[in-house]
Amino acid sequence: MLKIAWSEIFAHSLPEGHRFPMAKYDLLPEQLLYEGTITEGNLFAPEPLAEKFILDTHDTTYWQRLSGLQLTPSEIRKTGFPLSEQLVQREVVIMNGTVQAALFALEYGIGMNIAGGTHHAFTDRGEGFCLLNDIAIAANHLIKYKNINKVLVVDLDVHQGNGTAQIFENEPKVFTFSMHCGHNYPFHKENSDLDVPLAEGTDDKTYLQLLKHHLPRLLDVVQPEFVFFQSGVDVLATDKLGKLGMTIDGCKERDRTVLELCKRHNLPVTVSMGGGYSKQIAYIIEAHANTFRLAQQFYF
Repeated sequence: MLKIAWSEIFAHSLPEGHRFPMAKYDLLPEQLLYEGTITEGNLFAPEPLAEKFILDTHDTTYWQRLSGLQLTPSEIRKTGFPLSEQLVQREVVIMNGTVQAALFALEYGIGMNIAGGTHHAFTDRGEGFCLLNDIAIAANHLIKYKNINKVLVVDLDVHQGNGTAQIFENEPKVFTFSMHCGHNYPFHKENSDLDVPLAEGTDDKTYLQLLKHHLPRLLDVVQPEFVFFQSGVDVLATDKLGKLGMTIDGCKERDRTVLELCKRHNLPVTVSMGGGYSKQIAYIIEAHANTFRLAQQFYF
């Protein structure tokens, strides 16, 4: 059964002025339920992640200052959100959503998080709407507690997964692959194990050719035991914070390529939704919904 992390806290703990496009965290499961792609039984509400699992990835001092609401104004500004107890609680629940989705993936082949993909969070700081790094926390959880020895991170958000790259820069058990717009946030890039910077306006054909060139080769060379897929839909031409030129159909083909390869290689995969900031929220919901539709199609 497809298991999907979702909680009301994903959208409802954010302050006024920051709820669009965060409304997608409520609208997406509503759409999937309405059309019959999922049932209530597919959804699970994660509890907050225990502190010890956060500290397997993040710096103790940073976590204490974050959870104690003691970040400086400059640090808070870089995260993009006003800091509050509710915001920290939201982040900790999202972290466990991805951890639990990873454990479900070991059992069912795939697990998904309506939220997550917080790839701009570093070991010791947050940036770009990310306070903690769910992909890194879940990957470290599998390595430390589930004897997974090789993880591949496939980050296809329009923005480079700079925090994830920094966290795993000296970890040979994790290979980070980021395919992103080269001239976009973050303006200082970290070094992923493989970075594929794209030109502004890159269209479906060019994007998909590159993905279909790199990803099969990575699976052969890296030989991962587990895949984390950051499936941000800010690659769309309609996105306010992205600079690529992809269509909804092209984004769907991107997801099909990743999930089909994972399924063919019998690789468990956890999907985190990542970014999506199109002016019309219907575009965001449709693009994200395609990822879940494909998961049902390929795995169940």
